[in-house]
Amino acid sequence: MVYEDKAALVTQLKTEMQERPDITDLSDEQVFSEAAEALENKIKWARSNNAEAYRILSSLNFIDKQQITEAVFGSVRELGVLSQVISDPDVTEVMINGYEDIFVEKAGKLLKLENHFESRRELEVVITKFVSQAGRAVNESEPIVDTRLEDGSRVNVVMPPVALNGPIVTIRRFPKEAMTTQKLIEYKSINSEVAEVLELLVASKYNIFISGGTGSGKTTFLNALSNFIPSDERIITIEDSAELQIKSIENIVRLETKNPGPDGTGGIPIRELIKAALRMRPERIVVGEVRGAEALDMLQAMNTGHEGSISTGHANSTYDMLSRLETMILQGGDGLPLEAIRQQISSAVDIIIHLSRLRDKSRKTMEIIEVVGYDYRERKIITNTLYEFMESEVSTKNKVIGELVRTKNPMKNTQKLINLGINRVI
Repeated sequence: MVYEDKAALVTQLKTEMQERPDITDLSDEQVFSEAAEALENKIKWARSNNAEAYRILSSLNFIDKQQITEAVFGSVRELGVLSQVISDPDVTEVMINGYEDIFVEKAGKLLKLENHFESRRELEVVITKFVSQAGRAVNESEPIVDTRLEDGSRVNVVMPPVALNGPIVTIRRFPKEAMTTQKLIEYKSINSEVAEVLELLVASKYNIFISGGTGSGKTTFLNALSNFIPSDERIITIEDSAELQIKSIENIVRLETKNPGPDGTGGIPIRELIKAALRMRPERIVVGEVRGAEALDMLQAMNTGHEGSISTGHANSTYDMLSRLETMILQGGDGLPLEAIRQQISSAVDIIIHLSRLRDKSRKTMEIIEVVGYDYRERKIITNTLYEFMESEVSTKNKVIGELVRTKNPMKNTQKLINLGINRVI
């Protein structure tokens, strides 16, 4: 076998290493040692079997061998072709559709990379690496897993046989610097007036729900709001996969769910974490996102003295968020009357902030409403719109221009503001 350059030799050694069934069980030191030994074995083989290959391989000096070994180790134990992508701060999302198709999102636009993994096996080795680092596993019997990278990026993996075109990986990346409301103002998601109002609402311990579609910036917005929580409070965060970057609180406890083991046992869902959090003397509970039956536990926590709690949920509007909360609570409160559920929501949730990703890929705050109460006669939750996004007539198909505008509706539930000594109109 003749090698035209070092890259071809690295490719051959990498393929051989990745085909080893025990590669994921070896330590980093063992992988590096095995890569160096594989190179030496290549040289020994060529000496007796291929004069041309030996002529090329024997010309390698110590530095050449070190570089080849490091390249093989990097491709096997690091993220391979993803390393460069992950190091790019402008990449906000990575989508791998099988080993040959890699897409990234930069500045709100989707781009297909020219580079890709050389084989399905190479991609599988990379997946096993970052899944195992988080103490989780993915295989044919457990083909779907949520985990995260060391930098906090959220990772979703779907493997065959569920994924028909090979291993699918979606990586959601987050800014290294914690989000602030000042940055939201710079991005024109909100304005300074809204930022001031939100600061008052958080400080006054209004229970806040942030709604929006996928990629609308719910977690980012929650991170920004967390800066308004007084630093002397005790906060407990609960998440499926830890993403929150709350930096301003010293007395903080971070909880993360645990997936069941291969036998279906040992899992710890969000519901159990919320119940455990109530015994930890929290002043506020922050749930990264509610998706199901845990919504009932979250609302009960809001209703039992843990005011100022914040959570997020998927929805297409503030009205849809209320409807989805009803559906989620029904999953956790079997037999609970719909009227009782609506009363629970109306007494627990104070403010709903709705975010959206618009046609020009910008993320905007579309609406801020207060939940006023429950109308027993009409049997519905009463809301009051405080702010709504108004699009300008000069907007185009590719550029949305507008701002969050205060409605003429005065805020009705002002008691928490009064309790904090704030005597002003919002």
